[in-house]
Amino acid sequence: MLDYDLQLFAKEGPGGEKTEEATPKKLEDARKEGQVAKSKEIALGFSLLAMFILLKIWVGTLGGQFLALFSSIYSRIPSLSSQMASGDSVWYFVTLFREVIIRFILYLAPFLLVAVLVAVVTEVLQVKWQPTAKPLKPKFSKFNPINGVKRIFSVQTLFELLKSIFKIFIIGYIAYSTLKDKWSAILTLLDMPVEQGISLMGNIILDLGIKIAGFYLILSFADYIFQKWKFKEDMKMTKQEIKDEYKQSEGDPQIKGQIKQRMMQASRRRMMQDVPKADVVITNPTHFAVAIKYDGDVDDAPVLIAKGADYVAAKIKEIAKENKVEIVENKPLARMLYYNVDLGQTIPPELYKAVADILVYVYKVQGKI
Repeated sequence: MLDYDLQLFAKEGPGGEKTEEATPKKLEDARKEGQVAKSKEIALGFSLLAMFILLKIWVGTLGGQFLALFSSIYSRIPSLSSQMASGDSVWYFVTLFREVIIRFILYLAPFLLVAVLVAVVTEVLQVKWQPTAKPLKPKFSKFNPINGVKRIFSVQTLFELLKSIFKIFIIGYIAYSTLKDKWSAILTLLDMPVEQGISLMGNIILDLGIKIAGFYLILSFADYIFQKWKFKEDMKMTKQEIKDEYKQSEGDPQIKGQIKQRMMQASRRRMMQDVPKADVVITNPTHFAVAIKYDGDVDDAPVLIAKGADYVAAKIKEIAKENKVEIVENKPLARMLYYNVDLGQTIPPELYKAVADILVYVYKVQGKI
């Protein structure tokens, strides 16, 4: 019998296997770090398709522009020969070359702009717009040779290798099948006029490009589904990680409990400090005690300034006795005030008469009326 540890087969992560779905906070943090589920093939596929469609629409105009450029260069050959004879050929050649480059850029600019625009739109549609420069920052872990070896032999690297081999095979097959059908026409190119030959090659290239772009789109959607699944798996968390994240975001429950307890103690101390200011303390007499204060110049109705049950009630009565505050026993009224009136609130209208009768009694005892 062999002893073995099942944890060796579990996914890495503190607290056990990563079986829990990623929390919104972890997904948001990953997004800020530039970690999102996206497929590079989608942008490439749509860019290729857009470029070849634009080329198919504009091929006539583009062909005419290139022919005009060729004619312009060809017509300047005699001038170039005369410049070479006079020794000024370098300047003339540089000027001509610069003009050719500028025209090439102008002819190809629409295709480049469309490719960039489509790539940006597809990226935004996949991951929405939230640019970040964090992936560009150098990280020491990237220079770690052990991590580098792990990346080389990772599932992602193997998948990318198989995907590249598959792409080469399929693109080769598409090119072979397309050129095979057009081979007889290609062999007649030498016998065709220049315009007809350019038109034939343009159509062949366009058909081939559209087919390859279509294949890339199919591949990109499959790759996108895989990347979404892999990202979801990579973002999974252990139960311990979820607990730790909750503690970081919401606070440790024990610490929160201690803070709440201290706040209650502080509130209770403030409440006890107000008991000597009360006009009367109404009791149950053993379970509840509420302290009432009425200042006609400030408040429209009597205000509950302290209340408590059991030990707190006994403490309120003790402070009331020490400060010669009248204590009146009224079981139903004390219970009703304790459960229905919060600290600092005025007495509700339905209890005005009951509280007023007690205050009148207290004022008579104290000789105020």
